[in-house]
Amino acid sequence: MRRIFGGLFFLLLSLAAHAKGKPYIDSILHVLNQTIERAAAYDSVKIKKIDSIRRQMPQGSPELTYNYYQELYEAYKVFNFDSAFSYGAKMQQLGHQLNDPVRIANAKVKLGFILLSSGMFMEASGYINTIFVNGMPDEVRVEFFKLKSRFYSDMAAYNQDRFFSPEYMRQAIVYMDSALQLMDSTSFEYRFHKAEQLYKRGDILGALATFPDLNDPNLTERQVAVAACSLGSMYQKNQQRDTAIYLMARSAIADIRTSTKETMAAYTLATFLFELGDIKTASRYIERAMTEAVFYGARQRKVMVSNILPIIEEERINTAEQQNRSLIIYAAIVTLLFLALVAMTIIVFRQIRKLKQAQLAITQAHLRQQEANNQLEEANKIKEEYIGYFFNSNAKYIGKIEKIKQMLEQKLAESKSPADFRFLINSINVRQEREELFTNFDRVFLRIFPHFVDEFNKLFDADNKVQLKENELLNTDLRIFALIRIGITDNEQIARILEYSVNTIYAYKTKIKKRSLVPNEEFEDRIMAIKAL
Repeated sequence: MRRIFGGLFFLLLSLAAHAKGKPYIDSILHVLNQTIERAAAYDSVKIKKIDSIRRQMPQGSPELTYNYYQELYEAYKVFNFDSAFSYGAKMQQLGHQLNDPVRIANAKVKLGFILLSSGMFMEASGYINTIFVNGMPDEVRVEFFKLKSRFYSDMAAYNQDRFFSPEYMRQAIVYMDSALQLMDSTSFEYRFHKAEQLYKRGDILGALATFPDLNDPNLTERQVAVAACSLGSMYQKNQQRDTAIYLMARSAIADIRTSTKETMAAYTLATFLFELGDIKTASRYIERAMTEAVFYGARQRKVMVSNILPIIEEERINTAEQQNRSLIIYAAIVTLLFLALVAMTIIVFRQIRKLKQAQLAITQAHLRQQEANNQLEEANKIKEEYIGYFFNSNAKYIGKIEKIKQMLEQKLAESKSPADFRFLINSINVRQEREELFTNFDRVFLRIFPHFVDEFNKLFDADNKVQLKENELLNTDLRIFALIRIGITDNEQIARILEYSVNTIYAYKTKIKKRSLVPNEEFEDRIMAIKAL
């Protein structure tokens, strides 16, 4: 019945792993990678726990001190070889002081365990051969038989010799049988070691049927780590690689969470992945395995890792070099395409630049033409306004002259008195005529440039703006630059029109420019920029 159940268990687990495929593996490896990132935090918790134990050292009683050393040994057993060996040695020394054979044997078993864990076979053999367990408590005898079984099992794995290894394996099985006879058949330890015994004898179905359930909530993380590692090796041996990888990754996760440095999970997982060709991931885990071996001080583990690490790294380098060669080829192709693209871009850019230059030239010519048209339109408007203005003014002056002529002829005919002529001459008010001339000029100019005063004042700050009097259209300051705006720029001509000296006109212009917000050389350009209506 057990064999049938074991066969079904094996078949179902294999089918599940095969069905889930690569995502199934990727998921557990993702969890492992996240756990590796938090490894330092787990180690910190472990160290704090050890520090808490160390602060509780008892005083006086050697028996309590022995138990205290044993507790520290257990804390360091799979964490750090040197510390574990130190406390094991203290247990042995205290056992001799107490002259207690049980405590001495217990200490030697524990020292033998960590010496084996460190790969020190000669030293472990020296301790094991001095241990006598006849008449000892069952727990000491169980640990001793398990130690002897592991010693021969490790020797068989280390030697890999056709003559010695089979004998070592036979001895390992014999001692484990002795241990199993003293164990509780319902315990995890019994089922785990019993399953390994069946597997070593070739009964894989019986081994799987006996193996503890890894999903049992009563199992500790350490028990899960040990069981998953052993079970993963069984599946790998049976060519069930996906299941083996999953179990080995689960073991590695539990090892990290329990800060177990004396472990095979990371190393074995790396070898599985390397065989599948996942060099990058294998390299990461083999480096993790080396870190754990160095931290613990496991000499044998370091030798094992050192044997495969260069192979993985060499393969990783070869893969990287192959990728680099591929990248170089791709880069060369991309470079050629890029150069072709650059050449095409340059050609297109030059064509675009020529088009832009032509478009700019057309735009500039259009703007110049538009500006010329605006200037012509403005000039025509000014001419039309002022031609009409001067025709009207001349007509008025001709009318006045004709009236004066008639009056002179009438006076000549009626009187010969000089006083009458003097009265007639005095009736002509030249100042009033000039003011009327300026008023008419101002009115015509502002009809052409209605915003001239506002635009002019924008060139000054608030204190220097032109303030016109009531009913005043333009003043002298504005009138000078109004003449300039309609094209009269000669100072002498402006002086004749306004009845001032040339120096006075120059002084006006200099004073106004100094008060403005713009540089002197730009002032008249800004005046000319004022648009007509």
